[in-house]
Amino acid sequence: MRPLMLAVFLVAASACGESQPAPESEVSVEERIARIEASLPPNFTIRGETPALVSLEDRMRVLNVPGVSVAVVNDSRIEWARAWGVADAASGRPVGPNTMFQAASISKPVAALAALRLVQDGRIDLDGDVNQWLSSWKVPENEFTRDTKVSLRGLLTHTAGLSVSGFPGYAAGETVPSAVAVLDGHGNTDAVRVFQNPGTSARYSGGGYTVMQVLVSDAEGRPFHEVMRTEVLEPIGMSRSTFEQPIPEAMQADIAFAHDGDGTPIEGDWHTYPEQAAAGLWTTPSDLARYAMEVQRAVRGESERILSQAMAREMLTPNDDNQGLGPGIDTTGPMFRHGGSNAGFRANFAAYIDEGQGAFVMTNAENGGPLVAQILSAIAMEYGWPAPLPAERVPVVLDVAALERWTGDYAAEGRPLVVEMRILNDTLRAHVPGDSVTFIPMSESTFFDRRTGSVLEFTAHDDGSARLLFMGVSAIRAANR
Repeated sequence: MRPLMLAVFLVAASACGESQPAPESEVSVEERIARIEASLPPNFTIRGETPALVSLEDRMRVLNVPGVSVAVVNDSRIEWARAWGVADAASGRPVGPNTMFQAASISKPVAALAALRLVQDGRIDLDGDVNQWLSSWKVPENEFTRDTKVSLRGLLTHTAGLSVSGFPGYAAGETVPSAVAVLDGHGNTDAVRVFQNPGTSARYSGGGYTVMQVLVSDAEGRPFHEVMRTEVLEPIGMSRSTFEQPIPEAMQADIAFAHDGDGTPIEGDWHTYPEQAAAGLWTTPSDLARYAMEVQRAVRGESERILSQAMAREMLTPNDDNQGLGPGIDTTGPMFRHGGSNAGFRANFAAYIDEGQGAFVMTNAENGGPLVAQILSAIAMEYGWPAPLPAERVPVVLDVAALERWTGDYAAEGRPLVVEMRILNDTLRAHVPGDSVTFIPMSESTFFDRRTGSVLEFTAHDDGSARLLFMGVSAIRAANR
């Protein structure tokens, strides 16, 4: 039996073809919105086949997504904002453009502005040991920090070597710990600790952003949500946004409730996140658009309300992992972007660095991710943007000998699951208990699932035996959470 090694990736998408939008002078905003509503592309396309387009209404129903809110920036202004569905499936309360959603991990690139402002003002250093400025808590020293310390740059780019990727939040009635308590493992996640040498490789860490949250609060001498309100949100004009957790009662009149995969409100309607910088922002797509436009203006040297031109450019300069100081950087465009996934919420945005354009989508459902990707792609196609577009799969024909190389039984070490890989009509057929999947070749070593677009890549171990890597499909360029 051949050993099976599993790894999960987001595949960098390829354009599904050049879209042909009408000249802007001939298209009204309402016409654009109507076409987007009626023509969501699939999350992947197959070259040579006409993709089946679906309506927004149909996809919301199939995916059990109660509510969607969208804003589009064009020509350096919010060209339109529109919402569909309900904020609360139980009551039928409608969602509107001003309804606040949990931004989840999109909190990170917004929160990064406060930390970079402190760097810009000379109050902390981007590359120094963060323990110099932390007072209410310190990064515990261990063998991994002996030679290289944790820096703010490492926290912002997920290269600080810190643990705890994300947070589940706290349901209604549960005790909500402080950020410091979370860092020491007194919440519902492990303690945040350095587990590898800082700066050696990327490891997504919401724990690192929680360290950044405490750093900003300590440097300012006041709660993080207050710093964000006075130093970032209010200057930008993000009036329908807050990092305060739990969200104040006065702001709860028009917020979206979280829903599970069946479209049912979760118990308590939403979770609370004391990890404010990592996951705690409540906001709207229009306010996220205001954040992006401020960054775009700073890059052009047209605004210094938050960051100088030099600092904004450094923020959006990608490292080897295409990660900026907060947002991910997609070199197609190029764009800065980030996604978010909290209990019962999914969201994503993509904004061009050098152009005043961008799209911002928020949903109140566990199954909202695929819909968000489709809406972003539909907007890009409507406006003629090069990204984000659906991933493209390009089939090829392999002879039997090439296919036979990968046939056999695969199993993960220590796991009972066996995958039987067999040939079926110029394709590979994977059999697992209760299911079978046909994979179509894209090259001698890569295959895709026609149903989902998921990709298999075969390689070989040092001894020549086959190795199988399962890879995911993403309709969005750049692999960011």
